[in-house]
Amino acid sequence: MSQAHKKVVLLVEDEPHILSLLSDYLAGEGYKVLEAADAPRAFEILATKPQLDLLVTDFRLPGGVSGVMIAEPALKLRPDLKVIFISGYPIEIHESGSEIARSAPILAKPFSLDSLRSQIQQLLA
Repeated sequence: MSQAHKKVVLLVEDEPHILSLLSDYLAGEGYKVLEAADAPRAFEILATKPQLDLLVTDFRLPGGVSGVMIAEPALKLRPDLKVIFISGYPIEIHESGSEIARSAPILAKPFSLDSLRSQIQQLLA
């Protein structure tokens, strides 16, 4: 993948080990990864980065913020943005009642890196 066409992924995950593992994996797969350990950082990135192709976000985040609460305004700013939710509590995503929660893929933790890769490839194809 050439630098000019490198897809940009915003990864939102509050568990440092998971954030690091997923970030390293995605970078190794050829993506440019922007990391956010909490909602304020995610919103800062969304407000300042002109190109984002994919949002991969945990559902339960510090401060009572959910991944849905990040994805909904992100999609208003960037309607073409693709979203994947990751969560140890996937039923909560469905129960949020959000439109994006009904349409975006959800990977239940623990998930394989292969399943993440295939979901990303499907969304960005």
